[in-house]
Amino acid sequence: TIRTFGVRRNDKIAAHVTVRGPKAREIIEKGLRVHEDALPATCFSNEGNFGFGISEHIDLGLKYDPSIGIHGLDMYVVLERRGTRVAKRKHKRARIGAPHRVTKAEARSWFRKEFNADIYQGKKK
Repeated sequence: TIRTFGVRRNDKIAAHVTVRGPKAREIIEKGLRVHEDALPATCFSNEGNFGFGISEHIDLGLKYDPSIGIHGLDMYVVLERRGTRVAKRKHKRARIGAPHRVTKAEARSWFRKEFNADIYQGKKK
């Protein structure tokens, strides 16, 4: 029990972590191995991002700890081109044109090329 955070024993909590670079790629590759190197087309958003979930963290190769138990996690990958910060910064904010945004088709082709993985329609058999 942590009183300052308002967390009691056996309460479910969540964490948000940003990982970049080679470590992020390694984590995504482990997650894709759980999904047999394939994702459904519904995992891709119109803004060029994709995400998927894993129901048991031990599938990633992590050791089981009885005090923690088994928990799942969601992975979400945000794809942006250089210069996207222009729309997010505080000083001299500007809009980003449509040609500069990452589309769903571009995200799918990048995913196939980078991870050598498949994208399937509907449910996997």
